[in-house]
Amino acid sequence: MRLAIVGGGGFRVPLVYGALLGDRAEGRVTEVVLHDLDADRLHAVSRVLAEQARAAEAPGAAPAVRATTDLDEALRGADFVFSAIRVGGLQGRADDERVALAQGVLGQETVGAGGIAYGLRTVPVAVDIARRVARLAPGAWVINFTNPAGLVTEAMSRHLGDRVIGICDSPVGLGRRIARVLGADPGRVWIDYAGLNHLGWVRALRVDGRDELPRLLADPELLGSFEEGRLFGADWLRSLGAIPNEYLHYYYFNRETVRAYQRAELTRGAFLRDQQARFYEEVRDPDAPALAAWERTRAEREATYMAENREAAGAGEREADDLSGGYEKVALALMRAIARDERTTLILNVRNRGTLSALDAEAVVEVPCLVDASGAHPVAADPLPGHATGLVCAVKAVEREVLAAAESGSRARAVAAFALHPLVDSVNVARRLVEEYVRVHPGLSYLG
Repeated sequence: MRLAIVGGGGFRVPLVYGALLGDRAEGRVTEVVLHDLDADRLHAVSRVLAEQARAAEAPGAAPAVRATTDLDEALRGADFVFSAIRVGGLQGRADDERVALAQGVLGQETVGAGGIAYGLRTVPVAVDIARRVARLAPGAWVINFTNPAGLVTEAMSRHLGDRVIGICDSPVGLGRRIARVLGADPGRVWIDYAGLNHLGWVRALRVDGRDELPRLLADPELLGSFEEGRLFGADWLRSLGAIPNEYLHYYYFNRETVRAYQRAELTRGAFLRDQQARFYEEVRDPDAPALAAWERTRAEREATYMAENREAAGAGEREADDLSGGYEKVALALMRAIARDERTTLILNVRNRGTLSALDAEAVVEVPCLVDASGAHPVAADPLPGHATGLVCAVKAVEREVLAAAESGSRARAVAAFALHPLVDSVNVARRLVEEYVRVHPGLSYLG
């Protein structure tokens, strides 16, 4: 089975390859094709993968790896396509943050002004990839990890239908943390989670059919023992009656987070830009141990994840169990379920199909899905509470404006996308954001 990774020079590709190395079952991925526009990054990542394969228990069973800068070549013959592109690179992310913070609003890459700017740059490229997949590999399944994941998945679904599925590790990590503090086996729990990507809530966590979430919400000590409890505070979680995805901290504590970002010596994007530049430069030396350099860089990256939010909340350092990532495990489980009909349940980004009553059928939502050889099927969910419904509908309306702007090239629709977002508090701010983003990003020159 062949897996094409679009964005194959990306820093986190070795996580995916590491998960594939642990798969020994029949029907596993036997070939990985890396695609990237940057040949030097492809070479660096290929070196890391080669060292991973040599270190594997059964190196002869490691999937073969080849790299190409030709997208069509990468896609032909693929059974699965993993999309993890970053349009504009990490410099683009840093610019998104800087422009937004200068206007006093959030510049995070998936939330608020930064997420909109990133979406406007990324959607046209993602649509082109979707069209190429439909033409060159019509039987392939596309697994999208490109941010903003829900928005990009919806853009691609207009050309690939249900054969594109978005993944994210945030719901998995949240469910794992809740199960851990409740003393439950994460593999035996049912997580009632619903919303959009980076905008969802755990409403129940069932162990053998019994909801254990009320026990957690009633115990201040338990609530204070895991990351979301420290981020949001026990009183607010009890008020919500649910556990929000960590990204909702940007909404519920927006002023504090913006101030923390403005005080930071480097924004997250600038930090990652500099950190990864050092990594890629280091592994240009053919004698440098590429895998060791990658592992050291990754450990630092994970330890500093959402550092400004934890600082604003006084939440302290991340726990060791939360530094292991997880999206690669979701990707592997998804591929196995489809390729081998190994039925499983995963929280995924898929078309709504009536799952959340407040949204239309084509809206991509993030909900538990039953996955088998025919794809991912969202599980019927209870309606979201009013406060969550309002936020989900508002953000989905923004996503639709982004899609409309990307399709039409309308600057007015782009302004509307910014102005309608709950974290942008003025139409005039929205206009200034569009003007500045078009100035700093050549990829947004299509906005007339």
